[in-house]
Amino acid sequence: MVMSFEAKLHELGIALPSVAPSVGAYLPTVQAGNLLFISGQLPSHSGKILISGKVGQEVELNHAQDAARLCAINALAAIKAHLGTLDAVKQIIRLEIYVNSAPGFTEQSQVANGASNLLHNVFGPAGQHARLAIGVAEIPLNGAVELAMIVEIKN
Repeated sequence: MVMSFEAKLHELGIALPSVAPSVGAYLPTVQAGNLLFISGQLPSHSGKILISGKVGQEVELNHAQDAARLCAINALAAIKAHLGTLDAVKQIIRLEIYVNSAPGFTEQSQVANGASNLLHNVFGPAGQHARLAIGVAEIPLNGAVELAMIVEIKN
């Protein structure tokens, strides 16, 4: 029998946090048909940014990967809050990773692996996705990483 996504999350020892409040005039999720769009998620917990600063300067690569993973966990919390369960996810369609990059830092794809690997571990083949990983000059609240996602929902 195939393990549910909820059970897999529990097996991995991951407890989803409360959905972070919006830091602007937007919704955490918007559903259009069978697609769920998850707004930008920061590496935060309980309203506090846990990993901040420029990657390649104040933040080392492994900590940036942890930040991307934390952003993905926050996105999963938003998905569960919207759908009631992660088991309603059919496929992770697209992952967007924005890295608060120091000049000359070019390993954004390695940072994004922190989130991609988590999604694959939780969802298996349904966690494989298209991806964008880019460096940006600034991120809200000086987060090291910001993540947005598009998810296909089961009928």
